[in-house]
Amino acid sequence: MPKESSPFINNTDNDKGNLYDGKNMALFEEEMDSNPMVSSLLNKLANYTNLTQGVKEHEEADDDEGSFRYKSPALGTLIGVYLPCLQNILGVILFLRLTWIVGTAGIMESLAIVVMTCSCTMLTAISMSAIATNGVVPAGGSYYMISRSLGPEFGGAVGLCFYLGTTFAGSMYILGTIEILLTYIVPSAAIFKAEKKEDEAEALLNNMRVYGTCCLTLMSLVVFVGVKYVNKLALVFLACVILSILAIYAGVIKTAFEPPDFPICLLGNRTLQNHNFDQCLKTMEVDNVTVTTKLWSLFCDSPDLNATCNEYFTLNNVTVIQGIPGLTSGVIRDNIWGDYGPNGMLVENKHQASEPAADTSQDIYMPYVANDITTFFTLLVGIYFPSVTGIMAGSNRSGDLRDAQKSIPIGTIMAIATTTFIYISSVILFGACIEGVVLRDKFGDSVKGNLVIGILAWPSPWVIVIGSFFSCCGAGLQSLTGAPRLLQAIARDGIVPFLQVFGHGKANGEPTWALLLTGGICEIGILIASLDAVAPILSMFFLMCYLFVNLACALQTLLRTPNWRPRFKFYHWALSFLGASLCLSLMFISSWYYALVAMLIAGCIYKYIEYRGAEKEWGDGINGLSLNAARYALIRLEEAPPHTKNWRPQMLLLLNLDSDHAVKHPRLLSFCTQLKAGKGLTIVGSVLEGTYMTKEAEVKKAEQNIKSSMTTERTKGFCHVVASSNLRDGFSHLIQTAGLGGMKHNTVLMAWPGTWKQSNDPVSWKNFIETVRETTAAHQALLVAKNVDSFPTNADRLGQGTIDVWWVVHDGGLLMLLPFLLRQHKVWRKCKMRIFTVANMDDNSIQMKKDLQMFLYHLRLDAEVEVVEMHDSDISAFTYEKTLVMEQRSQMLKQMQLSRTEREREVTPPPVCRAHSLQQCSNRPSTLVRVVFGLSLLFFTVTLVWYRNQSNVRRMHTAVKLNEVVVNKSQGAHLVLLNMPGPPKNRGGDENYMEFLEVLLEGLNRVLLVRGGGREVITIYS
Repeated sequence: MPKESSPFINNTDNDKGNLYDGKNMALFEEEMDSNPMVSSLLNKLANYTNLTQGVKEHEEADDDEGSFRYKSPALGTLIGVYLPCLQNILGVILFLRLTWIVGTAGIMESLAIVVMTCSCTMLTAISMSAIATNGVVPAGGSYYMISRSLGPEFGGAVGLCFYLGTTFAGSMYILGTIEILLTYIVPSAAIFKAEKKEDEAEALLNNMRVYGTCCLTLMSLVVFVGVKYVNKLALVFLACVILSILAIYAGVIKTAFEPPDFPICLLGNRTLQNHNFDQCLKTMEVDNVTVTTKLWSLFCDSPDLNATCNEYFTLNNVTVIQGIPGLTSGVIRDNIWGDYGPNGMLVENKHQASEPAADTSQDIYMPYVANDITTFFTLLVGIYFPSVTGIMAGSNRSGDLRDAQKSIPIGTIMAIATTTFIYISSVILFGACIEGVVLRDKFGDSVKGNLVIGILAWPSPWVIVIGSFFSCCGAGLQSLTGAPRLLQAIARDGIVPFLQVFGHGKANGEPTWALLLTGGICEIGILIASLDAVAPILSMFFLMCYLFVNLACALQTLLRTPNWRPRFKFYHWALSFLGASLCLSLMFISSWYYALVAMLIAGCIYKYIEYRGAEKEWGDGINGLSLNAARYALIRLEEAPPHTKNWRPQMLLLLNLDSDHAVKHPRLLSFCTQLKAGKGLTIVGSVLEGTYMTKEAEVKKAEQNIKSSMTTERTKGFCHVVASSNLRDGFSHLIQTAGLGGMKHNTVLMAWPGTWKQSNDPVSWKNFIETVRETTAAHQALLVAKNVDSFPTNADRLGQGTIDVWWVVHDGGLLMLLPFLLRQHKVWRKCKMRIFTVANMDDNSIQMKKDLQMFLYHLRLDAEVEVVEMHDSDISAFTYEKTLVMEQRSQMLKQMQLSRTEREREVTPPPVCRAHSLQQCSNRPSTLVRVVFGLSLLFFTVTLVWYRNQSNVRRMHTAVKLNEVVVNKSQGAHLVLLNMPGPPKNRGGDENYMEFLEVLLEGLNRVLLVRGGGREVITIYS
């Protein structure tokens, strides 16, 4: 057996050593471990067989479980696509409702309905052909095409809509079967019988429910036992459809020279139900005696000539007209325009004379033919549309076709063209052959309960009745066969978690659970019991499916995806958009409320898959659309910097990782989430020391750990881990290069290096200070969180407390903006904002407070204001002591570093002097001399520095005094925001700078140091 994991189809362990014997490809030997040679790849592709799929596999599994073999697909265009599409398109609506639609809407409006719906399916077929020929389409049909073109969210939503449409189609076909059975074949089989005429409709619905449920149960058992029986009967059902169509055309031709005799009895201009009388006469002569007929007894209270009769019956005469005048009779002129009306409106012949009666209240109890529903144009569109569905039958069988990329377009388009011709010709011929009152008679009551389309057929109405009965049976069985498999395909894709149970079935793969659900949904349609009510429901679901097929094609065409190379060339994005627009229009034309419900269902499924479904990457068009939209937006953003009104912190979050590459301070991510609330840009970055070649696996592991932490802390953003020779350069590269175009960060958030004092290695605090300098040079804002591990999590809810802002210097207003943004999040929502500003002795504190209050009022910020006066005072001994200790420590660290360097040099033997003279070698100072010199310099510095470097003393004095004030006012605050002083320009004082900041923040729990980016970020203007 060939090994699946090998790139070579004929690779086995025996010949493994002979793979690279040839010397011609020696240059590519290393590549062959992962990439196959072209010859091997072509060999695999040539031997590829797209296995027969779907129900055929289950049938073969049933037949031969022990020796299951796959057969090569061998179906051509005619058998594989054309005839299945023809069988699925032509069906119940053609036989049971088309004549009624022609009579009600008229020939012109019926043609408009046919042209609209057939144009919709033709445009959809063109789009579908382009998608189906863009690579191999496995079984799954439209669901597969949409999900792989528009992504799992759209695919799942539309796939389930298509499933519901197919299921309700099964209900419609079963209802059609029962209607034919109870109305035209064995009316006596009805369980519920109406005693009065007004109860007939309700009795029919109850009979449909009972018999429909029995029929559904029987069909479900047939499908459960084995779909091979359905497949074997498919040819019989197809033959029934074709014979019925031929019988109709034969009957039309026959009417041209010998119209059939189907008399219609009219009372005045009203059509009578011809069930309970034989002769269309009020009275007749029998042995020279005038006697009343059965018709008389229907309208009068007794058979006597002097009986009291219905007023309209008394005023008008009965006349007989032919139900089918024939092709040459000119009746087409009367059927050009429609005759809509409300429920209960009587079917009348407008050309017949009639005397109106004063009292019409009893008309509903008389045996007149009347509308059973209110009719209008848009209703007829919804009822008719299911008669053009079924165009996916070919693509659903793509796995069984010899050449799917050739057969699907030709077969589907030819089937639609054929059925369009049949429908258009049928509309015209029905209107030209059949009397209008008969066309509007939905159940054939005026022709003794015959199927209206049946009386036109030749040689007998029973050809159509039997043919349509078996056609509806077959279509119902196919719906019950196809729908569970579609649901099973969706369930097995795993994109809708709660449907996964329906992916299981019998040992041979038969979807048992999916069949049960399908039967349950089908029963809902059967309980509705009305063919006219169920048809618009499934129209919605099919139209939505076709809408997204068109959108998928249009999207792929406009995006010009490199993989979009359909073999079918006769498509265009404009045609696809036209098809999508037509689908959407037909949805709202048919039934606006059903359309909204269908879209709501699809939208709910879409959002469910988006938030709860399994993540799938199918290279879909929506991803390409997002990339194009992002590119367009980035180009637009780069044209100009954002206005102050649009400024928001776009964060670069610099994380430190532990030895296992896990996030050291996850609360920093929580704080970022609270500050951003999902808005704007967040980039989470970190640096690993080393080269990317050696650290590739660790970089990927670190990225996974960071993404996991981001998910836990609900931080929405991007992750970027870089490998660099040292941490300082790595963070510098991130600050310079993170982001893209106009979507670059403007604010850097990092944690305070809390262990810098305990560490003998100055690299950590030097990296921190260099990062501060980098952000200042890049004109970016900087946020430094001290004691970040004590910051609240996203699950915490801080109670009544304050966020204190210490506004010492103005650097763009970021200090004001941050508390406002934090209070938008539920963690900080109950906190109040306090603003403190510092006044010197020569400042007017009262006026400063008023000005600050007015400034905050114009900024639309609610905050308490307090001005703190800092009196000039002598520098305390404590300040001198702190400064001296700081500088002693700095010098000691320098000396320790110097001594460590010298010790390292002592370990290594000194190099041999290769100078040409002893004088040159002796010029190098010895290690001992340098150590003595360093120690003497240390003691000299410790003795003299406290009175020599007064600038450090002044800085320490500011830090101590400001810390006293801040601790006094804000020690109990939930968060303190403070201006961050900049690092010294002379790098020699960097360690002193860290001491100043440590003293400034001493005694405070949660602190956020803020350093502005040098631009205004808040404005008083609207």
